[in-house]
Amino acid sequence: MEPGAPLCPPEGDAGTGMAATNSVRVRTGNVSAGTSIFAMVVLEKALSKVHMEIDMVTTPTGKPVAMVHCNNCTSDINAWAALFKSFAEAIGASCSMPLALDTLFYQALKGDPDCGGLVSFNYFSGEPITGMEEGRPLFARLPDSAFSFENFARTQLYSAMATLKIGMDILIEQEHAAVDSLLGHGGFFKAKGVGQKLMAGALHTPVSVMETAGEGGPWGMALLASYRVNGGGESLEDYLDNQIFAGSEAVCAEPDEADMAGFEAFLARYKSLLPAERAAVDGLRGLPNL
Repeated sequence: MEPGAPLCPPEGDAGTGMAATNSVRVRTGNVSAGTSIFAMVVLEKALSKVHMEIDMVTTPTGKPVAMVHCNNCTSDINAWAALFKSFAEAIGASCSMPLALDTLFYQALKGDPDCGGLVSFNYFSGEPITGMEEGRPLFARLPDSAFSFENFARTQLYSAMATLKIGMDILIEQEHAAVDSLLGHGGFFKAKGVGQKLMAGALHTPVSVMETAGEGGPWGMALLASYRVNGGGESLEDYLDNQIFAGSEAVCAEPDEADMAGFEAFLARYKSLLPAERAAVDGLRGLPNL
């Protein structure tokens, strides 16, 4: 009856977000990184079993999609940037929040690939993937860790991706899901070339950023409506590629070997310190702010 193929009922913002980022083809996906962080990957086949770390949704045309959703991403980065801004103002320097954030992000690229032995948990709220019911931001280091601003900054960015990586490892290592590329959108990618480079290393997958990637759900909903009216028999994947995104430019960051090895070293420390985060959740529960 309509030119475009029938569409499945929307899965909240998932389907529109996939359309907005042109991530509806099998073996593609998108990463939304802002206050929270999640990745959606279009699967070649359904998962073999239920994983509490992974939600199942579909593309607008019904292909299975695995979603790894984490509650925490940039809130702790913003908190530290606000602290550095306050320090700068205390010594008489002029510093805006955008400047503080940009400085933190760009200096992170100069840090050691493994963050010099530093570890941070960015949990402003609970994080189900690691079993934490409440948020306890926590930073730790050894006395002989390489405690520089560059390593500290890189640690905060790594922390924002750590739980996502844990969930994605389940998807890739246990379910053997193939991911050819991811498209990033959200505030984590605002500092040009930083977030996507580090995420490509963390997830061992090319990460691209497009100018239109920040348009979000309403843009995706408009694209689905356009496909329904003007699809002309094309698949949704081909319609988006040929009619909508054909002229869009994307900047792609390939995984860097040093970044991959460095993040794996960071994540090993991160996992080993989870009992300390657990103790912080339990030990500070119910205490008043002093």
